[in-house]
Amino acid sequence: MVFGQVVIGPPGSGKTTYCNGMSQFLKLIGRKVAVINLDPANDSLPYECAINIEDLIKLSDVMTEHSLGPNGGLVYCMDYLEKNIDWLKSKLEPLLKDHYLLFDFPGQVELFFLHSNAKNVVMKLIKKLNLRLTAVHLVDAHLCSDPAKYVSALILSLSTMLHLELPHVNVLSKIDLIESYGKLSFNLDFYTDVQDLSYLQHHLDQDPRSAKFRKLTKELCDVIEDFSIVNFTTLDIQDKESVGNLVKLIDKSNGYIFAGIDASAVEFSKIALLRYRRST
Repeated sequence: MVFGQVVIGPPGSGKTTYCNGMSQFLKLIGRKVAVINLDPANDSLPYECAINIEDLIKLSDVMTEHSLGPNGGLVYCMDYLEKNIDWLKSKLEPLLKDHYLLFDFPGQVELFFLHSNAKNVVMKLIKKLNLRLTAVHLVDAHLCSDPAKYVSALILSLSTMLHLELPHVNVLSKIDLIESYGKLSFNLDFYTDVQDLSYLQHHLDQDPRSAKFRKLTKELCDVIEDFSIVNFTTLDIQDKESVGNLVKLIDKSNGYIFAGIDASAVEFSKIALLRYRRST
C-alpha cells in the first residue's frame, strides 16, 4: 500500500507552502517523499517536483488556444488529465515502492465540490495503484475573524467532504497570523470544534450586508449542524510541533499508522525528539 495526501483549498490558503513544509518535515522524520504538482497555474515551485502536470499540459497554452479564462482553463486541464490518466499512472509507478506522495492540486474550489474531473483523477489513481490518500483541505485562519466568511468556509468544507468521499482533514492554516486580523468573537475552540453556530447570528446581524441574508445564513448553519461532520485542526507550517500533530492525524485517517507499526513508532519518537529540542 502507498500512502499520501491530496492537498486542496482556496487560492491563498497556503497549499504550495504546505507541500514544501510538509515534505521537509516528513524527510526529517525519515520518509521518502515525492511531491506531485497537478496545478498547471503554479509556475513557481519552492519544492523539488517529482512529477509536474506542465509536462503534459500548460494552462497558458490552453487559454491561448481555446480562448478561455483561467477558471475555464483549469477545468479543461483537469479534464485533459483525467483523459490522460495513464500518463500520470506511468509517472507514479516508479515512486510506489518507497515514497510517500503529496499531490498539490489547483486552488479553484469548483473542482472539488462541483466538477467531477478532479475527483475522477483521484479515484482512478486509488483504484489503479492501490493508494491510501487523505484529503487535506486548507482554509486560511483569517476567515474566523469574519462570521460570514467563516460560515462560507464551513459550507465549502462540507461540500468538498461530501463530494470527494475521501478520509478528510480540514485545516485552519496560517494560525500564527490569526491575531493580526483582530480579536476573535469567540475563543479558538469555538471555530475548530464548530460549536453552536446560533451564537454567530448576533454578530452577523451587526453587519448590514449579512443582516439581509439572515434567514439564508440560518438555514446554511442548520445544514452544517445537521451533518455534524465538519471540524478543523490548526497549523503553523513553521512550527514542527504543529506539523507533527497534523501528521499524526493524517496517518490515523488513511491507515499509515497501522500499516507499519514499528516504522510509525520510530517516526513518532523522532517527532517527540523534535518537540523536546524545541522546548529546550
